[in-house]
Amino acid sequence: MLSRNLIALSIFFVFLVVYLKYYEKRGIYFPTKNIEFTPSDIGLEYEDIYFVTEDKIKLNGWFVKAKNPKATFLYCHGNAGNISHRLEIIQIFNQLNLNVFIFDYRGYGRSEGSPSESGLYKDCEAAYDYLLMRKDVKKDKIIAFGKSIGANVVVNLASKRGVCGLITYGGFSCAYDMGKRIFPFLPLFKWIVTVKYDAESLIRNISIPKLIIHSVDDEIVPFKLGKKLFEAAAEPKEFYPMRGGHNEAILLAKEEFSLRISSFLEKYLKE
Repeated sequence: MLSRNLIALSIFFVFLVVYLKYYEKRGIYFPTKNIEFTPSDIGLEYEDIYFVTEDKIKLNGWFVKAKNPKATFLYCHGNAGNISHRLEIIQIFNQLNLNVFIFDYRGYGRSEGSPSESGLYKDCEAAYDYLLMRKDVKKDKIIAFGKSIGANVVVNLASKRGVCGLITYGGFSCAYDMGKRIFPFLPLFKWIVTVKYDAESLIRNISIPKLIIHSVDDEIVPFKLGKKLFEAAAEPKEFYPMRGGHNEAILLAKEEFSLRISSFLEKYLKE
């Protein structure tokens, strides 16, 4: 009887390890290939850009230029869909006189490859390097904006490159903290987890101005993980709590969101 129980426990353990490893590869990223809309659908002119990462992956993005740009936002989107599903936020930034460069990670939209943590970091760095090459972009006025998993990606960028500001929305402290929400037993198997997205550790040493945005009602990334990220951040920093779901909060409070972004830029953006 004891041997049967041990065999059953061993089988369960192996199954659990395999499932967790599968989830790391298949349960984090939800890319969509089809580009459904473009900025021209909402009356915005844009450049369709292709650029290449250090590991030779060709990525696609849009550069939406403002008439009198105060700065340029490097926009890293969340883990589902593609750039064509972010038009409303692009429009908000455009109305604030901000250039927007939004791109698709590897495996998303028209970008080549398949997503991974290290890959997304490389993609973001390549997007930043592309902006540095543009003559119409002020190098000292590039601000990294990231939503959801994109927030953790831009924190990594800010720890390595010279962006002048960092804005996150719906980000989380680290993948392990998110994993515990989905798998309460994860602490027993912490050694299995290889995906990190450890923004909490990185943000402690980032000295540029930071605006951490998170909705109290976020049903995907718990509010406490956004607050944990903010508490770990070095000064200067600001926290903006919103109301509404993970994907709806900004759209439900466009005016308030715009005012908070404007206030942050006026306070910290160098003339």
